Amino acid sequence: MNLTPKQLHILRRIRDLRLATGCSPTMQELADELEVSKVTVFEHVEALIKKGALLRQPNKARSLEVSPGIDLPDEQRDTRLPLLGMIAAGHPIEAIEDRQYIDLEELFSASGSRDRNTFVLRVQGDSMIEEQIREGDYVIVQQRNTARNGETVVALLEDGEATLKKFYREQGRVRLQPANPAYEPIIVDDCQVQGVVIGVIRMY
Repeated sequence: MNLTPKQLHILRRIRDLRLATGCSPTMQELADELEVSKVTVFEHVEALIKKGALLRQPNKARSLEVSPGIDLPDEQRDTRLPLLGMIAAGHPIEAIEDRQYIDLEELFSASGSRDRNTFVLRVQGDSMIEEQIREGDYVIVQQRNTARNGETVVALLEDGEATLKKFYREQGRVRLQPANPAYEPIIVDDCQVQGVVIGVIRMY
C-alpha cells in the first residue's frame, strides 16, 4: 500500500492512542501534532479510508481505527507470525486460511499489556513433565515477587539455587511441588519468587 509519511504518522498515532486509551485522536489533535490544518488531516483520513487502511464508524466521535491486516513498518518484526487457521488434534476440521497474525511479543507480555517485565529461561531436567514442560523447552516468565497457590514459579532458594516448581503456601511454610512423581517436593520456610510462568515454547 502506497502511503505518504504523514499518512503513516496518522496511522501510527491512531493505533498507539487506541492501544493506550481505547479511542482515537480527534482531527484537531492530529492537525496540531502534524502542524497542518484540520482540513489537510481530514483529506489524509479520507484517503486512508479509501485505501482501506482506516475504518470509521459513522456519526461516532473518536472512532477511527487501523484496518485489520494492515502492517505498519514498525510492526514488521520476526516475532509476528501469520495465523493461518486451526488444526484439529481429534477429528479433522476443514482447513481455512484466515489472514491473522500472532505477535509473540504481545502474546507473552505481562497481562497482555506492552510491559516488558517478562524473560525467558531454558528448562533443564524433567521435574515438570506432567505440566507439559520438558527439558529443552523455553518458559516465558512474568517477573513477579508473589504467586498464588498452584502457579508455576521460578523460585530462588536460600542456598542460591533457582528451581522451577508449582508454588503452594501451607501452614506458614512453602511447598515447591514438582510435576513428576519421581521427585519429592521441596519444603522451605520461605523462598524468593522471581517470576511466574505464563507460557512455554518448544522447538523440534
